[in-house]
Amino acid sequence: MRINGFSGMNVDSMVSELMSAKRAPLNKLNQQKTILQWTRDSYRELNSKIVDFKDNKLRLYKLSAGMNTQQAVVTGNTTAVKAEATADANGTAMSIEVVSLAKKSNIQSEALITGATGATKTAQLNTKLEDLGGEITASNFDLVINGKLLSLNKDDTIASTIRKINTLPNANVIATFDEVSGKFSVISKEYGKDITVDTSNFNAFSFGEVETAKQAVVNVKVNPLDPKNTSTKTFYSDSNSLTVNGIQLSLLATNTAADPVNITTTTDSTKALDTIKAFVENYNELINTFSTRVNEEKYRTYQPLTNEEKKEMKDSDVIAWEAKAKSGLLKNDEILKATTSSMRSAIMGQLKELSSVGITTGKYYENGKIYIDEEKLKAALQSDPQKVTNIFKGTTDGSTKGIFEKIGNTMDEALTKLVTKAGTSKFSADINSVYKEESVMGRKLKDYNKQISSLEVRLVDMETRYYKQFTAMEKAMNKYQSQSSSLTGNSQ
Repeated sequence: MRINGFSGMNVDSMVSELMSAKRAPLNKLNQQKTILQWTRDSYRELNSKIVDFKDNKLRLYKLSAGMNTQQAVVTGNTTAVKAEATADANGTAMSIEVVSLAKKSNIQSEALITGATGATKTAQLNTKLEDLGGEITASNFDLVINGKLLSLNKDDTIASTIRKINTLPNANVIATFDEVSGKFSVISKEYGKDITVDTSNFNAFSFGEVETAKQAVVNVKVNPLDPKNTSTKTFYSDSNSLTVNGIQLSLLATNTAADPVNITTTTDSTKALDTIKAFVENYNELINTFSTRVNEEKYRTYQPLTNEEKKEMKDSDVIAWEAKAKSGLLKNDEILKATTSSMRSAIMGQLKELSSVGITTGKYYENGKIYIDEEKLKAALQSDPQKVTNIFKGTTDGSTKGIFEKIGNTMDEALTKLVTKAGTSKFSADINSVYKEESVMGRKLKDYNKQISSLEVRLVDMETRYYKQFTAMEKAMNKYQSQSSSLTGNSQ
């Protein structure tokens, strides 16, 4: 707290008035910095919406299941095979015979027992290796699985052995123990690959020979009810799953040709219809958000408030003022305008095909909004599902891109621009994510901070100088008053 001199001058008030004018450039800089921060926050909000649309919605729509109009129907032996139609199912009827199932490569031990002869019992998970009766010649002994060394010791239990095998880096195997049979097994994690197990330095118990991986063998007869067009082909698969004629087959058990699994397909437009409706809703919401921001009213007379100004206002008035000040921050923004234009181009480029299946655009003033004639779309999905699928997902040979891919590419381009300008993240929808400093706006904020810091130092020096000047003036005036009093006293 400053103290005024005896001259009666209000030094604090005078310095404050002088500094008020000098602080105008600093206030201007702080306002510009605040506007930049608000604008960057607005970009981050939109970045979040784009990432959510691209990664959490559009990605699901692009999956085969999202646009699948086919449904597999299984009759006959329904326990040997599970069938699921993909969007590529061609409707061919099939009869399935699972000759043999695929089997993973594995190795199994003899039954593990503990106790003396005549009083033995089956080992349990808590049984120590030293209690299994094997010839243990050292406190430590080794297993080499798929070329990876595992060192065990006599105090390891069957449970800890399993745990160590299952966490052995890059061994790609799973160990199990059957407490009923007492047998210990090591099984490959992958179908079609044989494991190797070296037990030359392992004497706790005996393993048998490694069983090699086996392929599944499946006979598929197409058009089984049409003797003139039927044919049979044998398929081999390293795993218990394969896809034939667009039908994903999960092999569960063997069966015979006399007890076949019969598979037919029917058209079910429910999933595809729901996917397209959800996409249109999300598309309309996003393009409306962009258009709203681009056309938002800008109130140029409403600038960010200084702390002193806020102190003189009610909280409700501050909120109302800042709402006006934040309005129009992205008015005519080039990133949003370009993104909106690309989104509309993706639709307009296939408007003829879209219209033929019941999807049209609104009036020009609706900024590219899409409308669905649900009955017409449903009919198109029933009569020619592949046509609708091609419009949204593109052709299977990749010659024509679908709307999903085109819109996805547009979103990716927008995110790249936002990262470059605002320092947002292409992969995070978190509205509070941290900005990358190396961006156009990040560098500008650094510059503002540098200017503000430098100006604040100069203002402090200036204020100190003013006080020193007024202090010197006070001293001079006090000295003059003292001398004047002395002269007056002497004259009397």
